[in-house]
Amino acid sequence: MTYCLAIKVEDGLVCLADGRITAGTQVTTARKVEFIGPATAPVLTMTSGLRSLRDKTLAYLKRDLRRSDAKGYPSMLDAVEAYCGALRRVFNEDAEDLERSKLKFNLHAIVAGKMPEDDEPTAYMVYPEGNWIEVDSRTPYLSIGETSYGKPILDRALNSKTDLATAANLAYLSFDSTRISAADVGFPIDLITFSQADGKWREAQYDYDDVMVQRRWWNENLTQLAMQMPEAPWKTALVPGTAPTTTQMSSLSLVREDDRK
Repeated sequence: MTYCLAIKVEDGLVCLADGRITAGTQVTTARKVEFIGPATAPVLTMTSGLRSLRDKTLAYLKRDLRRSDAKGYPSMLDAVEAYCGALRRVFNEDAEDLERSKLKFNLHAIVAGKMPEDDEPTAYMVYPEGNWIEVDSRTPYLSIGETSYGKPILDRALNSKTDLATAANLAYLSFDSTRISAADVGFPIDLITFSQADGKWREAQYDYDDVMVQRRWWNENLTQLAMQMPEAPWKTALVPGTAPTTTQMSSLSLVREDDRK
């Protein structure tokens, strides 16, 4: 399993991919992010699924781009269509053999970037069948792999007007929530941004010790927030030795012995 995430905000894109690879009882690390095309207008790809399917699909995509002698894709729609074409070719070649081996054709991908004809950057999530969905302003992120654990913090705190730095913070916290609950998601992580202001990609890789301060801060503050939460109605009902507040007492009514008969 894996965890890959693309966030789109007004300032640009934030993308994150973990680096843990599991095969049975073996755990290794490998980069799940790759840029395709010329440096002036690269397409970012992140994948979840069988590594062999990923490598073959990207190899076909890069070969097709070289053979076309193109300087890149005119738009992100052209880029995602090219990726889907390579994916379907691999499906036609390998799906039956995988099924005989009791393996699924399970390659999911996020394809993101901004091409010359695009007004703004965007991201697509591509399913194994070759169909796709595009990120939008109402749900400004796409994720693949082990998606359940990192979703709540994004749904609560992220919107399309979130600044790029905060979006990067939320991307990390979404990964950290996933890492805590899913043993097959882990460090190192690739964290990548695309700024709408200057049209540049920036990327960095972080391991466990690199974010120790942020991890400890998050853990400690979560605990403190739980302790400082406004007094809940269940406290006096469920915690022994806790007296109800005046507000709680005013909402209680006395039951006379006669009323119970």
